[in-house]
Amino acid sequence: MNKFKLFFVIIALLIQNCRNISPCKPTEGLDFDSDSAYSYIAEQLSFGPRVPNTPAHDSCAIYLKNKLKSYKANVYFQKADVKKYDSTTMHIVNIIGEFYPEKQRRIVLYSHWDSRFYADGELDSANRNHPIPGANDGASGISILLEIARQITKKEPNVGVDIIFFDAEDQGQPLSENNFDEKSWSLGAQYWAMHPHKKNYQAFLGINIDLVGANHAMFCREDNSRYFDNFTVKRLWEFAKKLGYADYFYDNLTRPIINDHVFINEIAGIKSILIVDNRPGHFIPYFKEWHTSKDNLNVIDKNTLNAVGNVLMQYIYCLE
Repeated sequence: MNKFKLFFVIIALLIQNCRNISPCKPTEGLDFDSDSAYSYIAEQLSFGPRVPNTPAHDSCAIYLKNKLKSYKANVYFQKADVKKYDSTTMHIVNIIGEFYPEKQRRIVLYSHWDSRFYADGELDSANRNHPIPGANDGASGISILLEIARQITKKEPNVGVDIIFFDAEDQGQPLSENNFDEKSWSLGAQYWAMHPHKKNYQAFLGINIDLVGANHAMFCREDNSRYFDNFTVKRLWEFAKKLGYADYFYDNLTRPIINDHVFINEIAGIKSILIVDNRPGHFIPYFKEWHTSKDNLNVIDKNTLNAVGNVLMQYIYCLE
C-alpha cells in the first residue's frame, strides 16, 4: 500500500471512530430506575449463592432467562460443561438476550451472574470455606443490565444490543494459592468467545460491568481496558462527567484486572472495556466486603446503581 492510500485509510478510520457516538443530549422518555435494579438484586439473592452445580444456581438461571424473555429479547440459553481449576466438572449456562436483531451494527453488554464459591476476603481462614451471597459481586451488574433491558424495549436505539450474563467468572483458583492461573477465571466468557451463540457473531464494542452497586464506589480507568480500547475508555469517562457523575467515574489509572473482558478481547476479538469499582491506594482494591459473607444487600447503594445504569443507558442511545 502506498503512502497516499495509507493516508486515506487512516482518515477513513478516524472518521468512522468519530461517528460512533453523536453529541446527543440525555435520552428523553427513558428513566433508569434504581429501585427496579435494586429489586433484581434482592430477587437473585433470594435463591442463595449462585454457584454452579447447585439448585440455587439452576433456579436463578431460569429466573434470568424468563426476565429477559419478558422484555421481548430473543434468548439463547447456552449450556456447557467446563473444568474448574481442581478438575471438577461444572455445569454452566451463559444467558444471552438479543434486542433488535435486524440491526447489523451491535454492542454487547455483559456481566457475570455466578457468585464465588470461596470467601477469599474473610480475615479468619476458618470462615473461608463457604460461598458468598454476591450482592455486589455478580448480582449488581446483572441488575443494571436487566433494568437496561426493560428500558430499551420502550424506545429503539440506533444500534442493536446484546446482553450476556456470563457464568463461572468467579469460580477461579483461590487467591492464596501459588502459581496463579488467570485462565481458571471467566470460564463462561472463555467458552462463549470460542463458541458464540450465533455463527460469525460480531459486535463493534463490548462493555463489561462488575462490582457496580456498592456505596462510595470508584470507577477508575482499568489498565487492560486502556490497552484494548483506550479511545472508548476516555470517551465513556468524559461522557459520565457530562452527565454529572464525576463523583463516581475517576480519571485515576489502576492496575490490569482479569475479568470477562480480557477473554472477549483476546479470543473473540471484540474490543471491550471494563467498568469496575477499583479503589487505588486501598489494601484491598475493591469494596471492603469483597469475597466475604457480608457481600449482601447492606452494601448496595441505589445511587451507585443509578450512576452506572444511567451512564451506560444514555451512552447506548448516543451511539450511531
